[in-house]
Formats: sequence, structure tokens, C-alpha cells
Amino acid sequence: MPGARYGMDAPYGFGFVGLVVLGFWVTGLVMAVTADLAAALPALVSGTLLAGCLALSLHATLRGKFLVWRDVLDELDLRGDERLLDLGCGRGAVLLAAARHLPQGRAVGVDLWRGLHQSGNTPAATLRNARAEGVADRVYVQGGDLRKLPYAEASFDLVVSSLTVHTIFGADARAQAIAEAYRVLRPGGRLLIADLARTPREYAAVLARLNAQDVRVRGLGWRAWWGSPWVPTRLLTARKPATRSSGA
Repeated sequence: MPGARYGMDAPYGFGFVGLVVLGFWVTGLVMAVTADLAAALPALVSGTLLAGCLALSLHATLRGKFLVWRDVLDELDLRGDERLLDLGCGRGAVLLAAARHLPQGRAVGVDLWRGLHQSGNTPAATLRNARAEGVADRVYVQGGDLRKLPYAEASFDLVVSSLTVHTIFGADARAQAIAEAYRVLRPGGRLLIADLARTPREYAAVLARLNAQDVRVRGLGWRAWWGSPWVPTRLLTARKPATRSSGA
């Protein structure tokens, strides 16, 4: 949308890989000139493969994730008056896309606002994007640790997260974040977490222990490949029982 700027995920990682690609190519070209092409091939091929991985990641962060979440949110068939929480909202790519589905609802984003995970990551940037997208009247952002959310139990109809929980160090700490997300869901509420590689299955095991219903993990396709087909993004979906059970 005109005026909205969402930055880049893991900007330092992109910079590092870009330097590695350049290093391989320069080494290969120097070897091709000073030695022979056969000696240069390993460096040139390695640089080209890494460049392909970098291109996949750039597509995912600049376009792919927006298309994927557009489809995911459309599938939810929301009423429009729900209260939604985005864990690790960053500059609002998912938060604001969700807010467009909630003309009578509320979209709340919580984050630690670390530039390491997203370029230009600040609450002010998110609110500027909300104004640019025309949804500022229904968007609220707050600083907070996902392992100890600053919200009461059963506060939200829907909790979402995109590529955030895996950044928490340690399986026990990630499990705590998933349990917190489940805690703040209202009975009957839904949880959707997109994350890398095997971590969604890790979260599914936590939710199974909490007696969550309809726990599923599925791939999100090539648009969400981060670096290669071997680092896919998967979507975990689950539902809190409409009536309270002993495990929840």
C-alpha cells in the first residue's frame, strides 16, 4: 500500500549472506583469470547457489509472506468484530493485514522491538504503517515479552504470529510463549503460528498437552521458503475448546 514501509526481516543475516556470495564470486573470477576455469568453478557454483537462496529469502520477506498471510486470513472468514493479538508484530505486516478484516474489531500487536529481527523495528513505524493502511482506529501496539504476556486470561478471539517464536532461545522458553498465547485465547478462540522448519511441530506438542483442539501443521509453499526448500515456513493452527477442560 502507498506510504506503508515494512522493512526487511533479519537484515544482518541478509547482509552477511550477500557478502559471502560476493566473496565467492570475486574469488572465482580471480581464479578464472589467474589460474583456469576448472579451478574457479567450485567458488563460482557455490556463489551462484547461495545467490539463489538469497533470492528466495528476499522474495519471502518482501512479497511472499504478504501473499501467504493474505490467503491465510481470507480463509478464516472472520465476522469483523473479533479481538486479535499478533505476537512479535514488528512493523505490522500481519497485524495490519488482519486489521483490515476487523472493521468493528481490535488488532493488538506486542513486540520487544529489536532491530536484529527486523529493520527499523519500532512502535512508531508500526503506527505510521497503520495510518498509511487506513486502520489506525483499530490498532494498538505494546512492548512485552511473549513468555509473560501483559494480558488477562481469555482476552482474545484470535492469536497470530509470523516468524517470531523461533527467535526465543531454548525449547522450554518457546513452550512458555506458546502456553501464554493459549492462555490469553478465549474459549473457542483460534491460534495461528507461522514459523520455520520443525518448530511448529514442537509447538503442536505443547498445545496437545494443554488439550487444544484441531491442532494441525501444514506447509505454506514456495512463497514462504527462507533460503531454500529445506527451510520452509509451516503454519500451526489450533483451537481452544469452547468449554473449559481440566488441561486448559
